[in-house]
Amino acid sequence: MYGSACRRLASPLTQGHIGRRTKHSLSLLQPRQRHRGLLIIGTAAYSKIRQQQVRGKKTRSSVRLEDLPQGPIKPVSRDNAALPSTLRQEEDGEEDGPAYPTVVLQARRNMRKFDGCVLLTRVGGFYELYFDQAEEYGPLLNLKVASKKTNGGPVPMAGFPFFQLERFLKTLVLDLNCYVAIAEEFPNDPGDRIKSNGLMHDRRVTRVITPGTLIDENFIDPYANNYVMAVHVNHQPRGDDTPSSPELTRSSVSSAVEPGLLAALQADPTTPIGLAWIDVSTGQFYTQSTTVQSLGSILSRVGPREVVVDEILESQGDHQLFSVLAEDKHLITFAPHSEDLPLSAWGPMLESDIPAQTARDFTADEVRAGSLLLQYVRDRLQGLSMKLQPPLRYASMAVMSIDKATMRSLEIKQTIRDGAFRGSLLHSVRRTVTKGGARLLNAWLSAPSTSLETIKARQDLVEYFIQSPDLRDEIVLLLRRSHDSQRLVQKFALGRGDPDDLIALANTIRATQDIVSILEAAGELNQSATGAEDTPAPGASCFTSLLSRITLDEPVNLANRIKTSIDEDGLVQQHRDEDSEASQLMTLAEDVVASEGATGDIAVLPKGAAATARKRKQATSIRDHYSDDNMAFAMKPGASPGLRKLHTKLTSLLREKSALAEDLRARFGAASLTLRWTPTLGHVCHVKGVKDMRKIIDSSSSTPSDTSSSNNGGQAVVVSSSRSTRAFHAPEWTALGRRIHQTRFEIGAEEQRLLAELRAQVVANLVRLRRNAGVLDELDVAAGFARLAEERGWTRPVLCDTSGSTTPTLTSTSTSTSSEFGSDITASSTSAAASTAHIVLGGRHPTVEAGLREQGRSFTSNDCLLAGTTAPFPENPQQQHGRIWLITGPNMAGKSTYLRQNALIAILAQAGSWVPAKFASLGIADAVFSRVGSAGDNLYADQSTFMVEMLEAAAILRAATPRSLVVMDEVGRGTAPDAGAAVAFAALHHLATVNRSRALFATHFHGLADLVAEKGLHVEQGGPVDTYCTDVEDDGAGGFVYVHRLRRGVNRKSHALKVARLAGLPEAAITMARDILEENNRREGQNLNEGQTQNTALHHDTPTKQQSANSG
Repeated sequence: MYGSACRRLASPLTQGHIGRRTKHSLSLLQPRQRHRGLLIIGTAAYSKIRQQQVRGKKTRSSVRLEDLPQGPIKPVSRDNAALPSTLRQEEDGEEDGPAYPTVVLQARRNMRKFDGCVLLTRVGGFYELYFDQAEEYGPLLNLKVASKKTNGGPVPMAGFPFFQLERFLKTLVLDLNCYVAIAEEFPNDPGDRIKSNGLMHDRRVTRVITPGTLIDENFIDPYANNYVMAVHVNHQPRGDDTPSSPELTRSSVSSAVEPGLLAALQADPTTPIGLAWIDVSTGQFYTQSTTVQSLGSILSRVGPREVVVDEILESQGDHQLFSVLAEDKHLITFAPHSEDLPLSAWGPMLESDIPAQTARDFTADEVRAGSLLLQYVRDRLQGLSMKLQPPLRYASMAVMSIDKATMRSLEIKQTIRDGAFRGSLLHSVRRTVTKGGARLLNAWLSAPSTSLETIKARQDLVEYFIQSPDLRDEIVLLLRRSHDSQRLVQKFALGRGDPDDLIALANTIRATQDIVSILEAAGELNQSATGAEDTPAPGASCFTSLLSRITLDEPVNLANRIKTSIDEDGLVQQHRDEDSEASQLMTLAEDVVASEGATGDIAVLPKGAAATARKRKQATSIRDHYSDDNMAFAMKPGASPGLRKLHTKLTSLLREKSALAEDLRARFGAASLTLRWTPTLGHVCHVKGVKDMRKIIDSSSSTPSDTSSSNNGGQAVVVSSSRSTRAFHAPEWTALGRRIHQTRFEIGAEEQRLLAELRAQVVANLVRLRRNAGVLDELDVAAGFARLAEERGWTRPVLCDTSGSTTPTLTSTSTSTSSEFGSDITASSTSAAASTAHIVLGGRHPTVEAGLREQGRSFTSNDCLLAGTTAPFPENPQQQHGRIWLITGPNMAGKSTYLRQNALIAILAQAGSWVPAKFASLGIADAVFSRVGSAGDNLYADQSTFMVEMLEAAAILRAATPRSLVVMDEVGRGTAPDAGAAVAFAALHHLATVNRSRALFATHFHGLADLVAEKGLHVEQGGPVDTYCTDVEDDGAGGFVYVHRLRRGVNRKSHALKVARLAGLPEAAITMARDILEENNRREGQNLNEGQTQNTALHHDTPTKQQSANSG
């Protein structure tokens, strides 16, 4: 039982209000050990228990001989063989309790078996909840809770029509984060019917749905992966010489987990952990070995919907692991890890074997995390076959590291303010047309590549699409015709694909075939234009690796067979029948509510359901639904020789039916006679109209003797009548109708066999179809990047491998810029001396620019040259630029935007996109770190705003490398000015001397510029730090204008009072603030001539004409 359900049922059970065997019913609430305890008390004790029970009502069952089960007797397990029948039923969850109906007993059994899940039990055309779950979740689902009267007492229940399952699953799984067990109906065969005292249906749980194990539900987010992640905490103490092996047994793991050891590990942020995450809907499988300290960043990147942890850790609620998981409110599931599955045991759940070299690279923690996850997913799928892609180790993937704070501050996936998708980088750059392409773009932006070869391949593809817009449009049109192949194929791998999915898959294969033909033709055309057969054309080479990954022979054969087998018109008719049935049920529900319900009960029905039902054609009746003329088949008659023969037979029988109908009309003289079948009356002849009815009555009374004899073929045996209709049996139609129904049944069985063959053929092509789908996704992302670059005037960045000594070629494909540094950059193609340079001319923020464009405003572009400690331009030594820029300036002048835009440009470039700039030459960054924007406090973790800020700064200073790009804003602002300035300079000094990273460092602590000069860190002193600032200009009318373009120098005024006045601060407060500021300036003895007014005070340079002409 559920924990809450058990507590709620305990009270009425102990008071004897439910059931006639009160004392025995108490055992229902005890664990399994109680049942096992009965085994050792002997027969005498068992007899005593039986004496305390009240005998139930006697029943009598009869069965035909042919319905008895045939074949060998099934063996009984040794554990249950010695049990009396009643105790054996108790072990199986079928113990005698309150005299509930069978459906309720089945539901109660499933509720106990699937503890912690909301159980939805299929009963005819409805899904129902019972007991405390109905009372708890009925109101949350806007369902009316009724009370079902039974011999065992009233049972709370609530339900909804079966066709609304997806709607209520969405509420339970996504909104309420519930685990939902679905129990379906299964008709019992004659043998099982006898064992269950005539029970027509058995109800078994076929699937447990959790937020992380969605497959094909309509409410799954099509544009994002739906990952479930398992976390394994390494319980081995540090310095233990015991070798860690993936083959470690479960017993050894359990023995290693001691409370004292866990308590010691929980305070250590470097505790090693293993991670594994799976998207059940696509089959993607990844692993990673990391530490608790890095877990938050990985969770931010992966975004799992559910996190699975070994139930051993459930008692360690103060473990640091749970603090990390609680920060973003991740859903935690504690699951048993009954055994450690070695890599060799993963094979049956994978589409192909793990390569030997990859298998050797897995750590023991990764293997245990994968073992826990595979067991959990397998249990949730309840026996569904599972074919996942071989696991990939994240450590072996060359990708940029983006931690949690950076992901948040750069607003890559969602905005900081309200967590919305609109306004994020992903929203701004997404131009994909397929769902798989959108998910791939999400992955590329979350983890950009650090492989120069991979980045250039993506850029070449984008450039070709920009140069060939017509070809790009053709490709996009074909991509729109394709479907979500990754999730389609996975449905078949799980045994859930239906004929509609087969048609979608065939259309996708045909679209892939057309795309390959177009790309091959384009490659041949470019090759002929170059006139060299052996040398690939520039446009053709970018498709070579993609086309080499596509395999079409077997998939095309599969698509052809699907198209020649599936009857699409028949599928459309089946969907119409299903819609009609749903409309009929909805109309019935409305009628019941209108006649018997209360005033507010109408709100329980789905919005718009009534209007939809009325707009539809009148729903067919049950008789019409099952009539011979309303039968639709999913397969074409020519799908197989056997099916063709059956359809020929059915056609012949239908001709016999038409002839028989004409004969019966002539025999009885009833022109309105039709041949029908109903579930209650069987095969009947139906007539309407007074005249025809009188003829039937006369015929039935003409031969009063032996009306059941087959010799009286003309006798009409009336079985149903109304004021205007009559229905009667005719032996000829009964015999013919049975043959027709038998043939239809055989056709259905043959169709199921053919569907199983097609599913098996899809699974046989699993690897090829997934690989082809991956290529389509890459084409979609590249075409989207090309369209984006055309729309916004972006340019192709030049990437340099920072691990080598490659000198970038500084030749821009875009229009030459007349910026402050443009002449130096374009003068020579070999002027950059360091591959770690971050050179951006005319850079813009991709998201902010898009927002301003919607308002009809323009964005002020800026340059950024982080060129290393050596002079990047020997011809112009006065233009040296350090690898760290210290940026000052007034509030609201764009410092934070400038920092973010350069970080985003680096991310976009390494994702393979073009960038918002006139020119960009970037050294590949192994990581991007950002401490920009309001940190905010974390009261849950007892952390103030300044503490959160320091944690983010500490993470950067510990992890940044010379290949990293760092942007930091307002470090130290959350404390006293003197202490804050000291902390800020310490961070700047550490970046310059220890991390040696490329960095943009913005601050309002103007004294940092003086400290830089005192410590000899300024670029003019041979150091790595240069100073830049933004500015404010008076407009001559008493107002001011922000100058967002950077210039060299230091701005020692933050102009806070101007911002305060813009914000609407009362004038009296403004006056007081100005007086205090002037008093402080006099007290500190500052030189009033240097800028005591609101004009800009400079530390180094004054603006020159060349600097003012910066075009950005």
